[in-house]
Amino acid sequence: MASMSLPTQDQITEKLQAVIDPELRRSIVELGMVRSIEVKDGGLVEVVVSLTTSGCPIRSHFEQAVAKQVSELDGVTKVAVGFDVLSDEEKGDLQQTLGRAKLPEGALAEVKNVICVASGKGGVGKSTMTANLAAALAAEGHSAGALDCDVYGYSIPRMLGVNRKPEVNAERKILPLEAAGGVKVMSIGFFVEENSAVVWRGPMLHKAIQQFLEDVAWGELEYLLLDLPPGTGDVSMTLAQLLPQAKFAMVTTPQPAAQSVARRSAELAAKFDLEILGVIENMSGFTTPDGERFTIFGEGGGQLLADELDVPLLGKVPLSEALREHADAGTPLVTEEPDSPASQAIRQAARGIVAATPQELPVLQAPPAAAAAAAAPSGHELPVVQ
Repeated sequence: MASMSLPTQDQITEKLQAVIDPELRRSIVELGMVRSIEVKDGGLVEVVVSLTTSGCPIRSHFEQAVAKQVSELDGVTKVAVGFDVLSDEEKGDLQQTLGRAKLPEGALAEVKNVICVASGKGGVGKSTMTANLAAALAAEGHSAGALDCDVYGYSIPRMLGVNRKPEVNAERKILPLEAAGGVKVMSIGFFVEENSAVVWRGPMLHKAIQQFLEDVAWGELEYLLLDLPPGTGDVSMTLAQLLPQAKFAMVTTPQPAAQSVARRSAELAAKFDLEILGVIENMSGFTTPDGERFTIFGEGGGQLLADELDVPLLGKVPLSEALREHADAGTPLVTEEPDSPASQAIRQAARGIVAATPQELPVLQAPPAAAAAAAAPSGHELPVVQ
C-alpha cells in the first residue's frame, strides 16, 4: 500500500489561519506569531508559536487550537506545539500590524493630556506619585483625574480617600468619584469587595483599561494620570492602540537595579512611539530632624536614567515618612503639608509636566470599524453599576 503523502508548509499555514488570538481578534498567521513549521517523517508536525510574554495566560488556547487545526490535515499523525517569546523589535512590528486603533470619537474628547505614570518594577512608589501628582496639579489650578490601571494591586482609592460605588448618568456613562481638591478618580477597586484579589487574564486587563477610557464620563480635564501596573509590555501595547497621544512619566529610585529596569520599560514604550515626558526619582534621600542626610537607596539613578533617555529629571522626591502616612490616610501630602520637602519636589515635577505638555485639545479621530473591533475582546465587561 502506498504511503500517505505529507502536508506542505503552505497547507499547514492555511489551516493556522483559523487559529485566532482571542485578545487581538486576528489570526496568528496574520499577526506573525507562527515562528516555524517543520514536517517530520511519519507524519509529525512541529509548530512554534511566538507569544508576547513568556507567562501568556492564553498559551493553552493556542496549543489546543493549533493541534486541532493541523491534525485535520491528511498524513498528520501527531502535532507538537512549542512556544517562544517575541523580541521587543517584533512586538513593535506587531503593533504596526495592528495599526493605531484610536478611541471612538467622543471618548476622552475633553481630556487635553494623558500622562502614564510607569515604573518597570514594583515598590518604587509609583502609585504614591500618581496620587500626589494629581493632587499637585489640582492645587496648581489644573483640572486633573487619576485612573488606576493597576487592577491587580489597585491602591489609588485608598491614597486619594475615596471608595464607594460610582453612579451612572443618563447616557450610561460611569461617573468618576471626586477626591478632595477636585481630582476625579476611577479604579477597579470601586467595583470589587474590599481586599478582594483580582485574578484576570491579559485580555480582561485590556478590556478593563479600554472601558475605563471609553465608558467613564471624565468631562473636561487638563490632565488624566494613569497609574500603570509595574512592567508588562502588554499594557504598553494596549495604550499604544487606544491612546497613541499618551505620554509617559517614569518613576525610579536612585539605585542601579531600579534605574535599569525603568530604562527597559521606557525603551519598550518608545518602541511603540509613546513619548517619554521625563523621570521622577523617588526615595532620593532621607534627612533626619537634626539635618543629617542618608542616601539609603543610593544616589543619582534618576539623573542617570534621564540622561540616557535624553529627557528632563522632573523631580527628586526625598524619602518621607509623612508621605507614606498621608497616602495610607487618603490625604495627599501635597495638599496637607504643601511646604514639606517631599511636597515641594512633587509640585516641581507637576510643574515640569505642565511645561512639557500642550494646552490645546488633541484631535481624536474615530478608528475604522475593523480596527475598533480588534482593539479588545468582548465578554469581559466590568461589573454593572446599579
